[in-house]
Amino acid sequence: MPYALAMSGSSVSSIAERFRGYLPVVVDVETAGFNPQTDALLEIAAVTVQLDAGRFHRCQTYAAHVQPFPGAHLDPAALAFTGIDPYHPFRNARPERDVLQTLFQPIRRAVRDSGCTRAILVGHNPWFDLAFINAAAQRCGIKRNPFHPFSAFDTATLAGLTFGQTVLSRAAQAAGMSWDSNEAHSAIYDAEQTAELFCRIVNLWAELNEAGKPSREAVRLPL
Repeated sequence: MPYALAMSGSSVSSIAERFRGYLPVVVDVETAGFNPQTDALLEIAAVTVQLDAGRFHRCQTYAAHVQPFPGAHLDPAALAFTGIDPYHPFRNARPERDVLQTLFQPIRRAVRDSGCTRAILVGHNPWFDLAFINAAAQRCGIKRNPFHPFSAFDTATLAGLTFGQTVLSRAAQAAGMSWDSNEAHSAIYDAEQTAELFCRIVNLWAELNEAGKPSREAVRLPL
């Protein structure tokens, strides 16, 4: 479907049509620092979204704890912030390669089943998450990374535009969602909340389109 039609009041029958062949997959990672090349990836969660009767909603959540790769740097400040003990036996953490292969398989399947050509990462400031996934995949020699290598959808930007809030907790509350500070900064909770926020924003945009605000003319860019 041409982009102009997706922006108009016309109904969109599939995710592939809505996002030009890309399947949004919401991702959150917890790490032992800010450098994806040297700092450990410790937790990862991915949430797929689904389109039913013209409305988006959360679908499946996939998550795992990750063992620090050999020689990984562990920043004490980052660990204190997340509260993660990388070597706690109850984490049931697995090596990066096993985690990524297990995670990528259902995402590739979801891409295929939705008629899309590739996944696109959705996140709150997503380039951080995407950089860690790309670095881990490269480190593990995984060639079939389902995510677009550099493009992403940023819910911080979308929430800033829609609700005037860019912090995830405040954006979620502005969208009418609940927020549990005790659960925050775990990959599963943050990914699921981000997925819910993304769906609410996209659904709101569809409602505004149906109401004729903004109109097709209002969003047309000059050639």
